[in-house]
Amino acid sequence: MVYPKSLNNLINSLKILPGVGEKTAERIALAMLNFDKEKLESFATAIIGVKNKIKPCPICHNLTEQNICDICSNENRRKDIICVVEDVKNIFLFEKNSLFNGQYHVLGGLISPIDGTDPDDINIKTLFDRVNKGDIKEVIIAIKPSLEEEATSLYISKKLENSGVTVSKIAQGVPMGADMEYIDAMTLENALSDRKKIS
Repeated sequence: MVYPKSLNNLINSLKILPGVGEKTAERIALAMLNFDKEKLESFATAIIGVKNKIKPCPICHNLTEQNICDICSNENRRKDIICVVEDVKNIFLFEKNSLFNGQYHVLGGLISPIDGTDPDDINIKTLFDRVNKGDIKEVIIAIKPSLEEEATSLYISKKLENSGVTVSKIAQGVPMGADMEYIDAMTLENALSDRKKIS
């Protein structure tokens, strides 16, 4: 079916979202036609607001609207333990299920020689800076098991081997290659509590 140009533009815009194909984009776009103008303007304002207001925390690289994210600025959280995750979605997973009460560090990717991703391409230097500056006792690597995770974990453990900091990673109850966001809370909690020190 040939849609009017403005509707077709909306469908094409929606298709850039992850997991949204042609049919889903059409369904959403047609549903939006039934929204009143006020609701659509509120929706558009929310999208623009996210882009204009959200920024990475300079300490942990979590998302925030403030100078420092709520987790890093929370005095009730442990300051001596850092949970290293691949991306911000993983922080929301841990926080939604109240699984961890320390600090986080978002790498924003993993070391992958095959893909040409080096340590300089991810937020790993700032992790080492945090360890060197603070009284960090443990760094927990909470990344889905994969070859890239192995390379990243090994790199972190080698860099910190003389720092006096324990480097551990979550237990292997997490299946190889599984996305963290699809793991149930109990499996994730057990993997975190049964974490193993990286030798």
